[in-house]
Amino acid sequence: MAAADQAETSPSSSGSFEIIDIDAVQSLYEPVQPHWFYSKQKDSKDTWLPFSREDSKKLEEAYSLGEKTGDVVVATEGGRYDVRLADRMRFAVFWEQAPSEVRRCTWFYKSDKDSCYVPYPEEFSERLEETYMIAVTLDEWKRRLEFPSGETVILHNPKLIMQYQPIMAQDEWVSSPSEHTRPRTVKRGIENISVEIPEGEPEQVDHLVFMVHGIGPACDLRFRSIVQCVNDFRSASLSLLHTHFKKAQEEKNIGRVEFLPVNWHSALHADATGVDKDIQKITLPSISRLRHFTNDTLLDLFFYNSPTYCQTIVDTVASEVNRLYSLFLKRNPQFQGAVSVAGHSLGSLILFDLLTNQKSNQDNTKPAEFVIMIGLPRRNQLMEKQKEFDPKLSQCKARNASVRGDVQSLEEALEKMGLGDYISVFKKEELDVESLALCTERDLMEMGVPLGPRKKILSFMKKREILQECRAGPAHLAHGLHGAKDNTGPLGSEPPGDTEDHLLLRTLSSTSVSPVDYEYFDVGIGQVCIRYPQLTFEPQAFFAFGSPIGMFLTVRGLKRIDPNYSFPTCKSFYNIYHPFDPVAYRIEPMIVSDVEIDPMLIPHHKGRKRMHLELKESLTRMSTDLKNNVLGSLRTAWQSFSRFPTPALPPLADGETAPGPPAVETDGAKLEEAEPQPKEVDKEEEEENVSIGMLNGGRRIDYVLQEKPIESFNEYLFALQSHLCYWESEDTALLVLKEIYEKLGITLEQPQQ
Repeated sequence: MAAADQAETSPSSSGSFEIIDIDAVQSLYEPVQPHWFYSKQKDSKDTWLPFSREDSKKLEEAYSLGEKTGDVVVATEGGRYDVRLADRMRFAVFWEQAPSEVRRCTWFYKSDKDSCYVPYPEEFSERLEETYMIAVTLDEWKRRLEFPSGETVILHNPKLIMQYQPIMAQDEWVSSPSEHTRPRTVKRGIENISVEIPEGEPEQVDHLVFMVHGIGPACDLRFRSIVQCVNDFRSASLSLLHTHFKKAQEEKNIGRVEFLPVNWHSALHADATGVDKDIQKITLPSISRLRHFTNDTLLDLFFYNSPTYCQTIVDTVASEVNRLYSLFLKRNPQFQGAVSVAGHSLGSLILFDLLTNQKSNQDNTKPAEFVIMIGLPRRNQLMEKQKEFDPKLSQCKARNASVRGDVQSLEEALEKMGLGDYISVFKKEELDVESLALCTERDLMEMGVPLGPRKKILSFMKKREILQECRAGPAHLAHGLHGAKDNTGPLGSEPPGDTEDHLLLRTLSSTSVSPVDYEYFDVGIGQVCIRYPQLTFEPQAFFAFGSPIGMFLTVRGLKRIDPNYSFPTCKSFYNIYHPFDPVAYRIEPMIVSDVEIDPMLIPHHKGRKRMHLELKESLTRMSTDLKNNVLGSLRTAWQSFSRFPTPALPPLADGETAPGPPAVETDGAKLEEAEPQPKEVDKEEEEENVSIGMLNGGRRIDYVLQEKPIESFNEYLFALQSHLCYWESEDTALLVLKEIYEKLGITLEQPQQ
């Protein structure tokens, strides 16, 4: 009898399987499907975010092979983060960022603060899963699972599982005593919790864009870093690809655009430069928070105008872009796409100066890696001294030889200007070089000199006068004022001393503002004497967001941009701005100053103008039509009133025509019968087809966003926000995608409303 009882209770007995029917019960249990999460610091606490389904699948496959292959590194999130499975840590690839924890998650508990579900540690989850499997298999619930830390989990039924905290327990999952007595809801599997799993990114990268930030370490009103803001811009572009390039994605014709942040602020304010410590010594103690904000942000504008720190900024941007590009190619050897650059605020000005000073393989007339924003004669002097750095400078010297050297005689001066035929005219008047410099345009006209030669002579003499003022005597620094302590001169070649170059530079830095003559825009637009490094690629396009480029060029003395000018290595340029952005300025009026054209209005990403703008245009059009109709009615009434009464006319003879109504003159104007007017060409279409030089290949350059309805109520209230809106602007992201994919032959699709 005892043997029979033992047979019935033995788990290995066939009789026990027949009685309990474990096979049937086990079919009710299915292993939980894990999903991988990573932690992210938010509001001084860890928030757990899920990987995309594709990344989680890759991590799970690598995890299943981990015991056989050892430590495994998995690239996630488009290759921007690496996960080391053995360490359960996630590391940024392209930028500096603290590593974050990674978990293979199966069980979750509901947080008391924000009502979101938090994953348990993996060991805790494994014990919960074992207990759950036993409860389902044996159909025995009300099971208690106690942990050494004091937590107790009770499995009431498959749909109700609760965790209870001890009253006086302190553990890593609770942060305040008020939470101790509250039970927590426990869920099994990611399908039972409310969490948004991100869409995976296509592996194929069609285009690469480097994004440079502006002043300060923060890029928006939430004081987020450039990395976080670029993440938002990337997310917006991925969403727009699904809606506006849906057909191309379904046909596998496109993949995605990768956006990588370029951070230069940390290098400028690091201990290596020591500028923050020096500024702090002279900073007043009052209003400390405001002064700290000024030192950390607004001073970046002044640093960029300093030869020392401007060199640091430009070198950092160029080296960081080149580093990111090399690393990206190393991790994506199959990449065959083009590369573009984008800059926000001061970042756009840095890129503009950098691109202006690139050397194209097809252009051998560009000066090498330095540029000086001064008057042309003074610039030529420094170019002469700099010729050992690049033999190509001699070509620039020859091009501007008419204003370079000294002239000792009238004949020499006229020959340099190409006016040798007028030597006899001036000798007849007994003029020499000095007396010629005193002649006015009226004097030259009375001597019979035509307009063209007159202008050449006056321009030449003006430039000669500026050159003589520069050579008259350099202004020495006052006693006690010293430059940098390093032994590198402004051009990086000689120690700071009383050499001719340094005396000239001191003269330029201390004299009053003099006229700036730009015969050729591509000679240089830099403000300070620095070396501009070269990029290892040629950008396809340059996108400027909220850019002060136009203002800086104007302040530097540049009045216009030659329509034939283009960047040496970049053929497309887009100046994108919000209408209320206080930092943004236009570019097109500097190229076509004689034509007033509105900027191109960026379409709304939903395929129409914003409602309040359409209403404003409708009201304006209605007012115009009403005014025209009233004037037309008055004109018709006046013509009827003023027309002479005519009796019945006799029949017309052959070949005669009926006379028209007499014209009535009122205030000198004739009122005639209205004639149908030809249909006016759409103004927007006409302005879109205007050729704006070669800076953007003949296409339009200035593009303005549509303000939101709430922003139109008060422009000043949203001014600061307008300058920082581009990172989350879907309209901006769509314009960038449109211009990128048009080059690949992919057209924009109108989404279904």
